[in-house]
Parts: sequence; C-alpha cells; structure tokens
Amino acid sequence: MEQRKHWWNGKWGSIARKDVYLRTSGDQWYVEQRAGGSEGVSHFFEYDSEDAALDMIRGLLNGPDEWRELSVRPSAR
Repeated sequence: MEQRKHWWNGKWGSIARKDVYLRTSGDQWYVEQRAGGSEGVSHFFEYDSEDAALDMIRGLLNGPDEWRELSVRPSAR
C-alpha cells in the first residue's frame, strides 16, 4: 500500500490531534481518519476511485480546524 497524502489538524497531544491519510493499492483507494495521534483510534474507508476518496477527504477536512497537508516521501520502487 502506498501513502499518497497526509493532512494534520495542527494540534499536538493525544486528545486534540487528528490525521487524515490517502493511500492506494492497485485500483483501490483508502482513506484513514485517525484521532489521538499514533496510538489513537482510526476509521477506514475504501473507494474505487481517487475522486471518490478525495470527496470524502474534503468532507473530513471541513470544519474549524486549520488542516495542513504534510509532505509524503516517495516510496522506493
């Protein structure tokens, strides 16, 4: 699975931190919504297209938090 994008709400601490990830594997696209940092709780969503996954992400990023996109290192092939 390859991670394509990562957003973070800019808040530190396990209670306030939220992350959203866009990943792909083959023809499938995956969105992970995580609350609470690396030890937090995640919800996963699977889509057949990148556009559908990005629509979901736009909805998740909508709200009062100041989301920022973090850079993703290209995977070694």
